[in-house]
Amino acid sequence: MRVLVTGAASGLGAALSDAFEARGDEVLRTDVVAESGFEMLAGARSSTTEGTSVVEEGEERARLETTRPTMKLDVTSDEDWAAARGWVEQEWGGLDVLVNNAGVAGGGRLDVATLDEWQWITEINLFGAVRGTRTFVPMFKSQRSGHIVNIASLAGLVHPAGMASYNAVKAAVVALSETTGHELASYDVRCSVVCPSYFRTNLIDGMRGSDEALGAVIGQLIESSPFSAADIAAAVLEGMERGEDVIIPDEAAREAWKLKQNDRRGYDAVMRKQAARLDRMG
Repeated sequence: MRVLVTGAASGLGAALSDAFEARGDEVLRTDVVAESGFEMLAGARSSTTEGTSVVEEGEERARLETTRPTMKLDVTSDEDWAAARGWVEQEWGGLDVLVNNAGVAGGGRLDVATLDEWQWITEINLFGAVRGTRTFVPMFKSQRSGHIVNIASLAGLVHPAGMASYNAVKAAVVALSETTGHELASYDVRCSVVCPSYFRTNLIDGMRGSDEALGAVIGQLIESSPFSAADIAAAVLEGMERGEDVIIPDEAAREAWKLKQNDRRGYDAVMRKQAARLDRMG
């Protein structure tokens, strides 16, 4: 299969790219970083939009690794999306899977987070997926095949205090995904949305926001998670194989979603306890 992954230089994007390649798929790894910023394999590397050649260090330094295509793609840029579509058309002649993974961490209590922070996270986390979807839907319709995978979050289903902007954009990605699946079903194009809980990743490194207390809490949750990006990636591919429209890839996320569905009073009590703890932190 031919797969395009956004935000693929690190974290879940890199893990998903590795997982697709491990099963024999062709993957175009894209990210807002310049091509030379991709850290896909250990060793020295040179990179262009046509591929990345990797020479391992040590005794096998002279051995050339398999070429892997990478491309700069800022998901907020219409020009970058058009360039990605052009590359796919020229090099592959079509696309089987689009993974809208690129995203940023943010949030903050309602009276702390600024409107600039709201606009920043919305432009990347929501409109990044919208732009990617709009870019490739005509191709998928023409092919009468394809699969769009949008990486949302458990925050798209369960909404903790202090995270209004993040919750809102991830809930919007869930809604976008459901709508996409309905709209494209007659063209045999699928759409799945992925809603993981906290897992170990570098997402917190780029977190932006005025609410320092929230940042501390999120950082602790990520660091203490038993799940790695590779764990989540493996579960995503399994969910795709099972034909799931909503992929909840880890047990913690499934338990939280189950609590909200089956015991709303208990769920609200947990959420409000967390809100009170955040207020105590300042």
